Amino acid sequence: MKKHNYNIKVEWTGNEGSGTKNYKTYNRNHSILGEGKYSQIHGSSDPSFLGDKTRYNPEDLFLSSISSCHMLWYLHLCSVHNIIVTSYVDNATGIMEENTDGSGKFTSVTLHPNITITNSEHVPKAIELHTEANTMCFIANSCNFKIKHDCNISVENAL
Repeated sequence: MKKHNYNIKVEWTGNEGSGTKNYKTYNRNHSILGEGKYSQIHGSSDPSFLGDKTRYNPEDLFLSSISSCHMLWYLHLCSVHNIIVTSYVDNATGIMEENTDGSGKFTSVTLHPNITITNSEHVPKAIELHTEANTMCFIANSCNFKIKHDCNISVENAL
């Protein structure tokens, strides 16, 4: 089995002078940076947990991780099956349930990709490949719930 290692630096940038004196005295802002990456991601917590709504929160990043991993596998599989994709936009949705003690977990994620291909004869296979992409996706395989798909395939003239 081949192993891949990942390293990421997460740095809290929200100390406003009194640290974590109490729940409301500190800012949730932080930066996420990978070695050799061109830019950092500005993160915070969800506004429900006193975060900055203009920054990405862990839940946003989790959902985008699932969506982008699926997309990359899907595009790979389409290329292997000679299906030409010219556009792929996913408006992914997820549901996280919070428990009374403040803990929680995602219970559902649905990917809603709008995909454009160049050959109408490939539509059935293009739809079918979502199942295979889900089977191959590293992130989906790490989740404890099934990732759902609600795709829309349209066809444009060949390039």
